[in-house]
This record gives sequence, C-alpha cells and structure tokens, in this order.
Amino acid sequence: MPSEKRYRDIAIAIIMLGVTMSGIDTSAVVLALPVMIQELHSDIISMIWVIMGYLLVITILGTQVGRLGDMFGRVRMYNLGFAVFTFGSLLCGFSTSGPQLVAFRVLQGLGGALLTANSGAIIADTFKPNERGRAYGITGAGYSIGAILGILVGGAFVTFLTWRYIFFINLPIGIATTVAGVLALREKSPRIKARLDFGGIIIFATALFFLLYGMTNITGSGLSTEYGIEVVVGLLLLPVFLLFERRNPSPLLDLSLLRQRILTTSFIAAFLQSLASFAVLFLLIMYLQGPRSMTPWSAALLLIPGYVLGGVIAPFSGRLSDKLGARVIASLGIGLQICGFAVYSILGLSTPAYFVIVGAILNGAGNASFFPANNSAVMASAPPKSFGVVSGLLRTFANIGMVCSFALALLIASLSIPRQTAFEIFLGVGKIQGQLASAFIEGMHIALATSISILLVALLLSILRGKEARAQAGHT
Repeated sequence: MPSEKRYRDIAIAIIMLGVTMSGIDTSAVVLALPVMIQELHSDIISMIWVIMGYLLVITILGTQVGRLGDMFGRVRMYNLGFAVFTFGSLLCGFSTSGPQLVAFRVLQGLGGALLTANSGAIIADTFKPNERGRAYGITGAGYSIGAILGILVGGAFVTFLTWRYIFFINLPIGIATTVAGVLALREKSPRIKARLDFGGIIIFATALFFLLYGMTNITGSGLSTEYGIEVVVGLLLLPVFLLFERRNPSPLLDLSLLRQRILTTSFIAAFLQSLASFAVLFLLIMYLQGPRSMTPWSAALLLIPGYVLGGVIAPFSGRLSDKLGARVIASLGIGLQICGFAVYSILGLSTPAYFVIVGAILNGAGNASFFPANNSAVMASAPPKSFGVVSGLLRTFANIGMVCSFALALLIASLSIPRQTAFEIFLGVGKIQGQLASAFIEGMHIALATSISILLVALLLSILRGKEARAQAGHT
C-alpha cells in the first residue's frame, strides 16, 4: 500500500485527468458544432441542445449523485462516472442524427455529474483542510490544459479528420483512468443512510427544462404566448420546489446547509461568477467570428493565453488560499475578471487583437484564483458526512449560472441582430458587417456592463463571506 503522500499524489492525478477530459470535451464540442450541423443534417436550434442538454443534466443531478457518493462510496461513484462518460463518448462518436447526438450527450452528462460532484468530495476526504486549496488549484490547471487541448486537437480533428474523433479521444483516457481509479483509489469516508429525493429531482428538472426551453425558443423564434408561458411555468415551479424541499426529510437541496454564512455566500458567489463569465465568453466568441470574420479555430487561439496563465497560476492561488483564506484570493480573482471584462468593453470593429489577449489573460488569472479558493472554502465549511452533497450543491449553483448564462448570451445577441444570424455567428457559419456589426457590438457592450455589475455583487459576497476555519476537523 502506498504511503499517504504517495496516495494523495495518485488521487489528485486521477482526478486531474477527469477534469482535463471534461475541458477537452467542452471546448472541442463548441468548435465542432458547425460541422456537426452539416454532416448530421440538423438545424442550429436543435444542435444548441448538444451543449444545453449536457449542462442541464449535470445541473439537475449534481446534488443527488453527490448523495449517492455519501451513501455508497465517493470513489465508487466517481469511477462509475468515468465509465458512463466514456461509454457516452463512444456513442456520441457513432451518432447518425442530431437528436441521437443530443440523447447521447445527456448520457455523457450523467457521467459528468458523477465525476464533478464526487471529485470535490474525494479531495476533501484525501487532503487536510489547509491543503485543499492547492489540490483544487491543480484540478483547475487540469481544466485549463483540457481547454487548450480541446482547441488545438479538436480544431485539428475537425479540419483534417472528422468531428467524431473529438469524442473518440475520450476513450483511451477514460478507460485508462477508470482502471487506475478502481485499482488505486480507496474509500476514506463512512457510508451514510439517506434516500434520494425523486420528487425534488422531478420538480427541479421540470422547472429548469421549461425555463431554458422557453428561453431558447424565444431566442430562436421570437417572443410568443407559448414560449412566454414556458418561461413562466419554469419560474413558478422554482418556489414550488423550495416549498417541497422544506417539507422533505431527505431533500435534494438541504436548506439547513444554507444557514452557514460561508457556504451560502460561496454558493451564491459561484452562481453569480458563472452567470457573468460564460455569457461574456460566448459573446466574445460571437464578436470574433461575426464582426471580425475569424474562423472558430482562429478565435479560440486568441483565448489560449488566458487558459495557459490560468493553468500555471491555479495551483499557486490555491496554495495561497490555504494560507490566507479563501476570502482574499477568491475576491482578488473576481476583481481580475472585472478588469478583464473592462478591457473587453473597449473592443470595436477595428480594435487590435492584443486587446482580446489582454482581456483573456486577466479573465484566466481571475478564474484560476476564484475557483480553487471558493471550492476549498466550501469544503472547509461542510460537515464531513455531507461532502458529496455539498460538492454537488456547489456545482449545481455554478452550473445553473452557466446554463442561464449561455441562454442569456444568445438572447442578448438576438435582441441586437436577427436571431438566425446570432446563432450562425456563434457557430462560426455566418458573418456580419456594417450596421448589423455595429448593433451587435453595442449590444455586447451592454451585456459586458451587466456582467461587470453581476461580478461586483459576487465580489461583495466574497468579501463578506468571513474566514473559514482551515484547521477544523474533517480529514479522515
């Protein structure tokens, strides 16, 4: 049996590979969407659900698959997640139609939910409270590496081979890491007795689906009574869900956890940070591919310096958060992102490309500072028996922000230019010039101002969260 230090190194390497695979998949899928639409003879709005469906499943199931880890073993559920994600990738690669690809992406999302919810809990089980920031920083570096590889390798596959290889590349990584996880990782937490909240899952899933389905339809086809009703139904079901959870002895969303100030402020800060950040990322891609007439690959290459810097500094910012506390480092990260968005707000029709690189660097440094610190603050404040649920809950808040941000970005773009054009330039199959380009940039600037305002609220919450007790019990 390896020493404890050796085991920690093995565990973080296996988890990092999982995060890296997720990063590869995320960036490569966005690059490949235009080709997928053509080869699968699908339409733009349907193929948007290749992204939305995956995110929706991770968001809905985050807390429950985390609870499965608490009940049956976090390592076991993590390894199962790898196997499901890998099998889903295989099926995605063999898809013959748009609906089939969306369905297999949903299966991938189930594996992704098992991975993301339980990876954070495994880190909390394996590392002492004052060492977790560095561990989360290393996994953050893994995502940056994956995003870079997704851009480079995914771009090469789409250009010279076929989009199917962006899914097939997951197979050797997934199989090898699943085997490594089964052989090397060990359970370090006691099982708990709990029940799954199937009623809460159904209500929450229905609310999010109607909300996002309505928003996507409004973006693609314009406001109508039918689509407005879909959004309203989704919104009305959210308080119904909260009321159901209050009366449920084993809720999907354990509202008692939200009584802790550090947990509550950290969850909401994660939601707001994702809500602001992903909308800007999508609008930036649309700006580069639309008014600036860049290819998806060329546009993505301008963002690589931000991912590189993020990958380099994430472990260091995580280590600093172990020493100084999450409040300082996470707040600094949000501040850097605000500066990056301010740089993006200068972008126009003829702005030099290095402005995009500067903004990407500031944004990448901000992300790399915020996530490890915020994650470690959450797990330092969580009861050990609920590490899986809390880790899943953190991802749920962040993913809700991400999903809503994606829908809002397309909605904002569709208000300034024709809807079909907004979808086309996001996917890299359309360009805009003249008055349309100016209108889009004006809308983008309004969206950036909104995102900066959201980040300012997140910054305030991050500052007010208090300092977590890093030396508390919780490491087994």
